[in-house]
Amino acid sequence: MNAIRNLILFFIFINLTFSQGLEKNQIEKYSEIADKIIKYALENEEGYKLLKGFCQFGPRLSGSENSLKSLFWAERKMRDLGFENVTLQPVMVPHWVRGNIEKCIITKSKFLKNKKLNIAALGGSVSTSSKNVEAEIIEVKSFDELNKIGEKVRGKIVFYNRPMEKSLVNTMEAYSRAVDQRSMGAINAAKYGAIAVIVRSITTKEDNNPHLGSVNYFDEVPKIPAVAIGIKDANLLSEAIKKEPNLKVKIELNCKTLQDILSYNLFCDIVGTSYPDEIILLAGHSDSWDAGDGAHDDAAGCIHALEALNIIKSLNLKPKRTIRCAFIINEENGIRGAIEYGKYSDTCKYKHICALESDRGGGSPLGFYVTADSIKMVKISSWLPILQKANIEWIRQGGGGVDISKIKTGVKMGFAPDILKYFDFHHSANDVLSSVHPKEFELGASAIAILSYLISEEGL
Repeated sequence: MNAIRNLILFFIFINLTFSQGLEKNQIEKYSEIADKIIKYALENEEGYKLLKGFCQFGPRLSGSENSLKSLFWAERKMRDLGFENVTLQPVMVPHWVRGNIEKCIITKSKFLKNKKLNIAALGGSVSTSSKNVEAEIIEVKSFDELNKIGEKVRGKIVFYNRPMEKSLVNTMEAYSRAVDQRSMGAINAAKYGAIAVIVRSITTKEDNNPHLGSVNYFDEVPKIPAVAIGIKDANLLSEAIKKEPNLKVKIELNCKTLQDILSYNLFCDIVGTSYPDEIILLAGHSDSWDAGDGAHDDAAGCIHALEALNIIKSLNLKPKRTIRCAFIINEENGIRGAIEYGKYSDTCKYKHICALESDRGGGSPLGFYVTADSIKMVKISSWLPILQKANIEWIRQGGGGVDISKIKTGVKMGFAPDILKYFDFHHSANDVLSSVHPKEFELGASAIAILSYLISEEGL
């Protein structure tokens, strides 16, 4: 019976493939358009110039002056490029500021006394204020290890030192396996009376730049200071604790959380000629952590979307459906922008038939993740021969991204570039414009432009 069932499913698949696929003349037409898109992008590098312009303001933490400056710059650029419906959508965002004091000093050691360690407060961390956060350090590599020692950490500083697994080919998987110590480390340590946490940076790059990110707190658990430490100093500290188990450090931070502050989502359109009320959304998040330029995370994603529209408009292509570029605010520490855009999509006159997010950096294109039913999946997959011109190798079932997660309608997609080196830069001072290769970036924008144009013409 299974053999018969599988045979039936096979014939259904074949039938769907042929019924959803393009005719030969259509393939030729779209292939020519794809060639023009890629040629224009690579020759002109206008997207990389836009990326440079957006990154000129430096880090863009939600609520910061830099964030607003970059958004207003992008708004003007959208108008200058001739896009329609340029809109700043108000969003109230969290306002955490780092302060000007970030110190971690070894205070009790035979060999390393007064040694400064390279740390940075994790996003949302409380300050040390007037408290004397000085104590012995206990190193753990997992929450299981923490739970076993339990109350032994009371009055001490917990040092989470679980590295990303270098042996995993999928660097996103390696990141996912390590990141909980950053996000939930303070909560789990505070339950047992710890007074602060130090978290090994979530990266495999052997430098000493702390990699940032949010720390979570629960109201029912004491809020304790949380810092990231550079990899070289994490290794040094680990070796020092082995030699001197009673080693002490002192942490000083004056970061603080202020009242929510006004910011914006930003979007613009190329209005469709036949179905203007059907929206193909291309999105990234405009905010970054407050180190580097946030070039890969996620200026690249925002400018991928803007460059896709720019290429389509510059080539005088006339999409049947509306293609929208959206810069979504506050992905890094609150997803307020995603929530507000989701509310808007519920009530506006437009129907979002597709939302595509780019939030994995500006590396060379590999594929697209797609969340869709089998019929739509077959249709999108039939376009792969055209997308291969821009180095797209695969289309797979998968997620789209948090910035489009609150949109209830349509197919969700995620652009997937090569991320082997992505976590060298992610959330750190390494994430600067020079770390993004122009050709890799423009190929990514080209792939997104080709796919969005195909959807605009063929529908979903």
